[in-house]
Amino acid sequence: MPANLTHQFRRAQARYRAATELREQLDALQEMLREIPKHKGTEHLQADIKRKIKVAKETARSTKRSHSGPSYKIDSGGYPQVVVIGPPNAGKSSLIHALTGTDLFVAPYPYSTREPHPAMMPFERARIQLVDTPPIAANHMEPWIADLVRAADALLVVMDLGAGDLLEGCEGVVNQLARHKLFLGVVPESHAQSIGALAKRFFVAANKWDDQDASASLEIFSELYADRFEILPVSVTTEFRIEVLRRAIWDMLDVVRAVPKPPGKPPDEDDPILLPRGSTVLDMARSIHGELADHLKRARVWHCKDHAEGQWVSRAHVIEDGEIFELET
Repeated sequence: MPANLTHQFRRAQARYRAATELREQLDALQEMLREIPKHKGTEHLQADIKRKIKVAKETARSTKRSHSGPSYKIDSGGYPQVVVIGPPNAGKSSLIHALTGTDLFVAPYPYSTREPHPAMMPFERARIQLVDTPPIAANHMEPWIADLVRAADALLVVMDLGAGDLLEGCEGVVNQLARHKLFLGVVPESHAQSIGALAKRFFVAANKWDDQDASASLEIFSELYADRFEILPVSVTTEFRIEVLRRAIWDMLDVVRAVPKPPGKPPDEDDPILLPRGSTVLDMARSIHGELADHLKRARVWHCKDHAEGQWVSRAHVIEDGEIFELET
């Protein structure tokens, strides 16, 4: 018997497949169960959906129980957020200081960072929030780090080229994230159907390039991980490739700058709105205020390669980096 799945069911199914949060997945699964036609041809599919709902609820309860300690939510203020992670003594705090100029507590011993610390990194009239976190070891990760990682736009993984246990430190980070169904780059095939599994975009900064053994360590590290990781050697001490790293973080986020222009006033080019590449004028309005998006009619655009200066464009206009907009409601 054909399933005859409805448009409402397929829409909920698409929402489930695109979901990045456990709550979103559970909501979509429950909608799928409500909308699926109830007949013999869908019995197996109904059973599969019910099984997934059960697993999602059990995962949510397990996660809640594991969060008996402190919990942190870092407000990014609307800017892209990059959580910085790594093994003990990798130099995360020093690297964030080099990128942001913000003074963080830095010590020559491991575990000096106990709580998350946000700092703003400037990049060509834009700002990106970096969040320092406690180190991740093979046998320990603060449970709340998983929540920060899951919510972040991307990760900066800092490794220590001068560490004798470089490879063990890297595997410790990877394995601890995997315990929370978080994966660097792609979700492994073994977890492809796992509720709550999430792949995070990331970049590896191989720190302490000034160490005497750094070149040999990088060669070994690259040989094992180059097919999975994009690795950039840097040094806080000598400032080697710090500016290159700043650009790499920007490129990793794949965002565009949209500059708002109030009617009759000059544009504020020193504080652009950052949006995922492919965003529209409507997305820009929604990022400012939901009510503005509801009443948005059209926009005038400047610095657009396809339109004359000040020309009107629709709400569906796809934003290119650096374009200036005056919104009309």
